[in-house]
Amino acid sequence: MDTKRAVWRVTKPIVLIAEELSPATLLALGPDFEVVNCDGANRAELLAVLGKGVDAVLIRSATKMDAEAIAAAKGLKIIARAGVGLDNVDIPAATAAGIMVVNAPTSNIVSAAELAISLLLASARFISPAHAALRNGKWARTKFTGTELFEKTLGIVGFGRIGQLVAQRMQAFGMDIIAYDPYLQPARAAQLGVRLVELDELLRTSDFITIHLPKTKETANLIGVDALKKVKPSVRIVNAARGGVLDESALYDAIVAGDVAGAGLDVFSTEPCTDSPLFTLDNVVATPHLGASTDEAQERAGIAVAVSVRKALAGELVPDAVNVKGGVIAQEIRPSLPLVEKMAQIATELLGEVPVHMDVQVRGEIAVHDSTILAISALKGALIAVGAEEVTYVNAPGLASERGMTSSVTTTADSAEYRSMIALRAATGSGKSITVDGTLMGIRQTEKIIGIDSFSLDLSPSAHILFLRYVDQPGVIGIVGHTLGTAKINIAGMQVARSAQGGKALMALSVDSDVSEEILETIKRETGAESVRAVDLVN
Repeated sequence: MDTKRAVWRVTKPIVLIAEELSPATLLALGPDFEVVNCDGANRAELLAVLGKGVDAVLIRSATKMDAEAIAAAKGLKIIARAGVGLDNVDIPAATAAGIMVVNAPTSNIVSAAELAISLLLASARFISPAHAALRNGKWARTKFTGTELFEKTLGIVGFGRIGQLVAQRMQAFGMDIIAYDPYLQPARAAQLGVRLVELDELLRTSDFITIHLPKTKETANLIGVDALKKVKPSVRIVNAARGGVLDESALYDAIVAGDVAGAGLDVFSTEPCTDSPLFTLDNVVATPHLGASTDEAQERAGIAVAVSVRKALAGELVPDAVNVKGGVIAQEIRPSLPLVEKMAQIATELLGEVPVHMDVQVRGEIAVHDSTILAISALKGALIAVGAEEVTYVNAPGLASERGMTSSVTTTADSAEYRSMIALRAATGSGKSITVDGTLMGIRQTEKIIGIDSFSLDLSPSAHILFLRYVDQPGVIGIVGHTLGTAKINIAGMQVARSAQGGKALMALSVDSDVSEEILETIKRETGAESVRAVDLVN
């Protein structure tokens, strides 16, 4: 691409597509973005385009978003990898710069599982060398006698989403499935008819082994010299996960020595790999990292990251963000994220000061789910209320720390009046505090503010809300209505809660437009209210 021809406009966020992606990606992005292109594998071109300023960059595996590229990027908010692996993204550098990193973790799981099964079948029946012999004019039926899968034991190393898909499909072949995964509960494996075992037992008893682990410090060369001494000499090993989990040199030696019968490989410790001694062996079938190379997987990946970009640039939480604290977010928790943001905004505005700590208490049925992400939702809402710009779930903890703000989440199964609810208590350094209660109602999960301190409410958090604290007395509602009416400010809804007749009262009004400081002062003066505050919620 000639970067001089790229048109940068200020009216729309700029999305850089640095590699060829599915046409469905552009459709999923929609018309709200200015899309520019470059060859991400061309380093100079990539750095030049990033330096001009882009809001998001979409990549696959050829573009290196390392510390240098991240430092060069002006205004970058999100790096989106249309695939699973993130070896080409410097996640710590992105996080330090407040840049969200997302991938498409489920986009290729079916394709990867199917390729692993293809390699397993091809290895068992010598498909590749038999095909090559035939093309060379040789009818070598007796040379390529294979083995059946029926009633054999398949050992799956790493029983995550892809491993589980492989298990489900290979059960149809009549295989007995065992798996090794130190992080999986045995009950989950049992649900799928799979028995969890230690790695040594898997190595000793498996007729076929397929690897489905990421490469980490712990898994590097996990299946190496020592492991290959424990396997049956008839075993066939498949690796379509990550290169380096299976020691290729040790595998070659084991096959040549007759300690391993064969292998199917799609990934290698160094890629691209076109010259390996393994490729000289008839009982090895190999492919050039084709696990995600299907039209369907590429389309799913493109659509997934396009949706993530839309969410990120709108300031929403992106469930597939890999550098957002809180881990995997349960479906039951996700609707509470924007609710807690609004609750924190309300609490901060009503306090009139920056809170130094917010405790989010999750009560009732949803308390059984991991809700730690709500601590960041609270920080994000409070930061928005104090005027911080471009707050995201990535940079919120850092921005909050700079302002001396912290948050926490506690859970309890007790919830007297609601199936589930959330109470947010915010406290300032001067000793002031406030509690805002919220819940999600009905099938549509409608947001409701159900309490502020000791006052019960049933308030939908609209864009503009006016809160009055005052002593209960006749005429206050009339004064407020007259003042707003004179200012041409329409009241959409109003609620009044009081501790007792003539006691403390809280009025909450949803209005259709901003309320100026002058009008607030007028209302406070004429009603004698303790406080009058306008809250403009930012979604």
